[in-house]
Amino acid sequence: MRRDEHELLSRTGPGTPMGNLLRRYWIPALLSRELEADGAPVRVRLLSENLIGFRDSNGRVGLLGEHCSHRGASLYYGKNMNGGLSCWYHGWKYDVDGKCLDQPNEPPQTRFCDRIQQKAYPCVDRNGVIWTYMGPPDKKPDFPEFEWNLVPESHVYASKRYQDCHWTQGMEGDLDSSHLNFLHGTETINASPSHGKYESGKWMADDPNPKIEVVQVPGGILHSARRDADPANHYWRIGEWMLPCFTTIPGFPGDAPFGGHAWVPSDDDKTWCFAFSWHPVRPLKDTELKNMLTGWGMHSLLTPGTFTAAHNKSNGYAPADYPPVKQPWQRIKIFQDQDTAITESMGARFDRTRESLGSTDGLIMHTRRRLMATARALEEGKDPPTDKRNYRMRPLSCLLPRDTPDWAKAVADTIDARPETYQLSV
Repeated sequence: MRRDEHELLSRTGPGTPMGNLLRRYWIPALLSRELEADGAPVRVRLLSENLIGFRDSNGRVGLLGEHCSHRGASLYYGKNMNGGLSCWYHGWKYDVDGKCLDQPNEPPQTRFCDRIQQKAYPCVDRNGVIWTYMGPPDKKPDFPEFEWNLVPESHVYASKRYQDCHWTQGMEGDLDSSHLNFLHGTETINASPSHGKYESGKWMADDPNPKIEVVQVPGGILHSARRDADPANHYWRIGEWMLPCFTTIPGFPGDAPFGGHAWVPSDDDKTWCFAFSWHPVRPLKDTELKNMLTGWGMHSLLTPGTFTAAHNKSNGYAPADYPPVKQPWQRIKIFQDQDTAITESMGARFDRTRESLGSTDGLIMHTRRRLMATARALEEGKDPPTDKRNYRMRPLSCLLPRDTPDWAKAVADTIDARPETYQLSV
């Protein structure tokens, strides 16, 4: 990778090509449970911008620029009551749209509320996550139809965690099927409660060199990793990368929930990873929710009262009382902790010009090229693809006969994210 390409991918602040691209999409900002009506404001850092989230008396969500339009005091200390957020310094009050409602320190005859507009970004609160759009108002797309946004709330569990690295480093881990045998290993893969009666753990362990294939689709990339299963079949793990920062994760065969991530830059060195688990046609089971809360699958075990993983760099990504081992990696037993440890070990923003990519990195190459090409096209005035229907895809883990001529065509109906197309993976 050239230095200019690395810089293009790395920078997401206001006015940067990649930052401009990210701002043309709806992205997760908060979990719904972080805000309560007339409750405490919450600091939010997204795309290198400092913002304040709050829920007003009527339950509406606002996401405002942190600093009051009057004298720049932080609205984190604002008073959230009576339908708006009032700056503690002089009482200037704003609604969720950033409209100035009051200037109580000014005499009535000199108030100028109608000339004040606090920075504000529109929000949508859906299935446990608050989404925002930070781009030009006249370019705001329809809300994306991810399946986890369309099913009943009882069918979805969403979480978030802080990750100490560039957003693409975490995202590219989702796109890298060849690491499963090595980072997670047979022991961790087979320990997952998601396999059920299937031999997917064995199929993965026995074939450490999956064949990676990609298909370009309007909203991103459909990708697959093919492994040997039995004399008649191949085992396929099929997922999606969707512009600009969304992934779906192939699970294991059977009736397990699906998984996906949104990799949202806090800034150029830190990431908010939102994790989604959902089932198209039924509520999540108590056992499934318990597994999610303890770090299996897409989610992390968190330090109470924070969004920092309980197992992190400070404790070697493992419980502090873990028995002594000969080598550091042997302490890290939970699936998600292994991913976080290895991704953060690269450093906050790894210099991509130092990489040496191979054939199993093909999907990562395609994703980077698509991101860069879309960002460059936006700089030239071409709008990125934002059709809400582009997101109606789900991942799949399945067996297909070895003589299947076109895997993408064979699974097209199954990965179409509509409840009537749902069927058990086999």
